[in-house]
Amino acid sequence: MIFSELYSAYYNTVAAIISRIIDGEHSEKELQMIVAERAFGESVLTIIPSLKNEKWQLVHHDMTTSLEHKPTMPLTTLQKQWLKAISLDPRFKLFDVKFPDLEGVEPLFTSEDYHVYDKYSDGDPFEDEEYIRQFKVILAAIRQGTQIKFEMVNRNGKTMYIRCHPIRLEYSEKDDKFRLVTAGWRAISTVNLSKIRACVHYTGPRELDGEEREAIYDTVTVRVLDERNALERFMLHFAHFEKQAEKLDKKNYLVRIKYDHNDESEMVIRILSFGPMVEVLGTDSFRNLIIQKLKKQRNCGLK
Repeated sequence: MIFSELYSAYYNTVAAIISRIIDGEHSEKELQMIVAERAFGESVLTIIPSLKNEKWQLVHHDMTTSLEHKPTMPLTTLQKQWLKAISLDPRFKLFDVKFPDLEGVEPLFTSEDYHVYDKYSDGDPFEDEEYIRQFKVILAAIRQGTQIKFEMVNRNGKTMYIRCHPIRLEYSEKDDKFRLVTAGWRAISTVNLSKIRACVHYTGPRELDGEEREAIYDTVTVRVLDERNALERFMLHFAHFEKQAEKLDKKNYLVRIKYDHNDESEMVIRILSFGPMVEVLGTDSFRNLIIQKLKKQRNCGLK
């Protein structure tokens, strides 16, 4: 692993305890509070006792230490190279994450070292300054629990003016797009960020319902032919979905997948990526979407 266990919760917790002891804090109650804030629930039963009985030989039984300097955890060259590589991702600028000084550090990898398959090429303009500004406005409103207002153009070409509560941001790896889940307005509750225009904070007096609309779920039923390790690949691909699998015979499996209706277009693309190894059995509406997609590909000369 690039980041070793020295950066785990336990090591950071013990480092914080030693730092407080060096500062003159010897109250076991106060040190237990550090454990509760930084480590896990069961850690209060192990960390302080292991220090106090000198099992770890960092702190004496009277909660003093022979260490003169507070612990530091400098990054290795490999870790800096990995962070440098991550910082080059155009999506990185959207979140205002601060890394240590990486000037002069060679990235561990660049976008030219890998290729992502089954991904649309018309993703969001992550390097566009206006897109970045709007993203930060939305992200700040989500964190602060405030409202935003924006304009967007719907699928019919009509401009809409929206005021809402932003609930959360979601990212589609297939589409390479962010979308915003909203509450407080009667129209659609999910909006692609690339369709949003002139987004600003709303500071007016009127209140809105801040409850997220209940998600609508559908189920798609498919038959998976387990050749070329298709079943394992299929189950791994949909690992984060609620699903049921049933063995039909030696090579065929029936799988039912529950998905958010807003993700239907992405589900079509995901399932089509398995080619003849997967057959959609239901619902009829989902089968029709698959058929329409295949017809469009055929008309474009795609195979």
